[in-house]
Amino acid sequence: MLLEINPVNPQPRKIAQVIDVLRSGGVIAYPTDTMYGIGCDIMNKKAIERVYQIKQWPKTKPFSFICSDLKNISQYAKVSNYAYKTMRRLLPGPYTIILEGSHQVPKMMLTKRKTAGIRVPDNPICMALISALGNPILSTSASTRGGEAFAEPWLIEDHFGKLLDIVIDGGPVPGIPSSVISLIGDEPEVLREALGDVSSL
Repeated sequence: MLLEINPVNPQPRKIAQVIDVLRSGGVIAYPTDTMYGIGCDIMNKKAIERVYQIKQWPKTKPFSFICSDLKNISQYAKVSNYAYKTMRRLLPGPYTIILEGSHQVPKMMLTKRKTAGIRVPDNPICMALISALGNPILSTSASTRGGEAFAEPWLIEDHFGKLLDIVIDGGPVPGIPSSVISLIGDEPEVLREALGDVSSL
């Protein structure tokens, strides 16, 4: 189902509709400040397993997830003073930050090294969803198996069909992935340079 949501002032009624789907184990497509993502409630194991099936990924390859702010990140990751200061400068924005996950994070969302990729996108729809849900949302690109990302919500609905419960139409997005930065050990390491400017690191 394609659901149009205002990208600047998301309608609470429509956000509540999406939250009902997420709480019942649904999988959605939603806009971020980089690309359209596919996600679910990270506290719902069956929903995460559905995303693995949809993306046809091996379970050894964990997904990133979206938090609402720095305080929210500190619940799900170990954040040093240095990491906090760096993230405060960069977030919200088009970055995926790699940190050591906390015990709050489901094991299947962590790498073998117990790390997690965390995002705080500069996108009102994302923030409204996480705020209303109360949990982070899994984040993986809405793309083909070959890695080609879909820029239009109707193309996502067309490609994935009934595999997704809701496709949010939140308007155009840049269609470029986030920059990935590891802040483990207080030594910034740029793992992927993309939309987010990494020159300050």
